Amino acid sequence: MDLRRSSVASRHVEVRTEPRRRQPSDFQFLKLQINGGVARMTLNRPDHNLLNEVFLREIADGISYVGEQQEVKLIVLDSAFKVFSGGIDVGEYTSERVFQMLDAFHSVFNGMIEVAKPVVTVVNGPAIGGGAELAAFGDLVIATPKARFAQPEITIGMFPPLASTILPFLVGPKIALELVLLGEPISAERALELGIVNRLVPEAQLEATVNDLINRVAGHSGPVLTMAKRAILGGMGLSLRDGLKNSMDIFLNELYRLEDSQEGLRALVEKRKPNWKNR
Repeated sequence: MDLRRSSVASRHVEVRTEPRRRQPSDFQFLKLQINGGVARMTLNRPDHNLLNEVFLREIADGISYVGEQQEVKLIVLDSAFKVFSGGIDVGEYTSERVFQMLDAFHSVFNGMIEVAKPVVTVVNGPAIGGGAELAAFGDLVIATPKARFAQPEITIGMFPPLASTILPFLVGPKIALELVLLGEPISAERALELGIVNRLVPEAQLEATVNDLINRVAGHSGPVLTMAKRAILGGMGLSLRDGLKNSMDIFLNELYRLEDSQEGLRALVEKRKPNWKNR
């Protein structure tokens, strides 16, 4: 008898399986529409878009699905309600739920980075806790004066793990400490000053501003947009020397192999609008 084989066979081996990826047709709380190279993902869990594990998995799966659609150049994340998101559903903070919830939570933000397609978040109301993190994590953030941003976790004996990591990059450590340690909301105007928001527009101009931004970004080459985002985010946390090496590697070894990069140069010389092939 092979004692080694017997020993292995007698052990209890726990095999972790990844959650099955949902398809858009299975989503309960996320509306997903793809049109003209733009994927619009609308948060739709009445009434405050509270984030539970199921909702977070849908967002992550939606991002993964969109990332595989070659025709998509841009992702727009908005809300169907007056609140962008009220944050994590309090029921998810139980000791039995918190690990699964955090895993789903992080999968959303990893997906937003790894999808390598620009993500525009549209905030026309309060974004609280995890909702504020979701809004701020957009590559471009458009807000109206109705927007409010807050990380109030400190008031219930917790701290926001993602905001504690990303806010120092966005606003610097002193302001990040202020936002997290006080837990007080900030206005859309203050968020614009701090660099959390890219553009602040009146509510009446929101749709026109979003559409203009969509048209301008979607008018560029899809693969080049992807490479530009990778070059910027890939350099975060690196030294200036290593960040430059990362960017130049993408520029020289990937960008110059594209038909679109050559077409762009020809169009410039010929003084005409480029005809992108998106390859």
